[in-house]
Amino acid sequence: MLAQQLVSGIVIGGVYALIALGLTLVYGVLRILHVAHAAVYATGAFVGLTTYQRTGNLWFALLVAAAFCGVFGVLIHRLVYGPLLNQPRIVPLIASIGLFIFFQDFLRLIFGPYAQSFPARVPFGLLDLGSVILPGRQVFILVVTLVLLVATWYVVSRTRLGLAWQAVAQDAETALAMGVPVPRVVAVNFLFGSALAAIAGILVGIHYNSVYPAMGEMPAYKMLAVVVLGGLGSVPGTVVAAFLLGLVETLLVGYIGFVLPRDALAFVALILMLLVRPEGLFGKGGA
Repeated sequence: MLAQQLVSGIVIGGVYALIALGLTLVYGVLRILHVAHAAVYATGAFVGLTTYQRTGNLWFALLVAAAFCGVFGVLIHRLVYGPLLNQPRIVPLIASIGLFIFFQDFLRLIFGPYAQSFPARVPFGLLDLGSVILPGRQVFILVVTLVLLVATWYVVSRTRLGLAWQAVAQDAETALAMGVPVPRVVAVNFLFGSALAAIAGILVGIHYNSVYPAMGEMPAYKMLAVVVLGGLGSVPGTVVAAFLLGLVETLLVGYIGFVLPRDALAFVALILMLLVRPEGLFGKGGA
């Protein structure tokens, strides 16, 4: 029982990390809280579900959703955030909230207000490890998540693109003067983070067998909590905070039977963190 709850917590934490990484990457280069990222996440879930219903190929659905939402994210950057970068930071934040509400209602208009499920032919069974039996869908989600997190770590820390992201995050004007193509680097940042969110949307849809227009509402708030807990702009902090939150939620609610609603735990943790360490787990003091 405990082992199954631990695996479930790790799976949920990994999905949280995929969603929150997009927020962290965008905040790192633009210092914008990209609330509309949750709409990208929900859009990815619907694109993936629709593609799978038409093709029956889950891997292809993941690729299509990632590509579609990657372009979607770039368009949000170019058409909405780009013209607002010289405005006070509250302006792009308000625009982001407006985008989130608009696209949530747009999804409701296109797909209807009710939840949709993945077809029963999704190829998942059970994995018998002797003393522990795990649903195949959890194993699939865990493997995909870990591969993507390792890939993200490699891109951020071991590639020229990642170094360019870090340079822009530290000082965009200096990076531009040194020859870094800042607009292109930021666009790829949005593409990468949005693709991760799309895949996370499909994985959540598979995990709960439910995709619906408002599925981005709670992640919109909860992932902001994860990003703050980890430290604004910190990729390692975001990943650690996401896994910690997933484990704490699962163990307190599923194993111990804690009476507080699951979704409230993120905000309790956020309040405590702001009181004790406002810069977050991996944030720099005074940030």
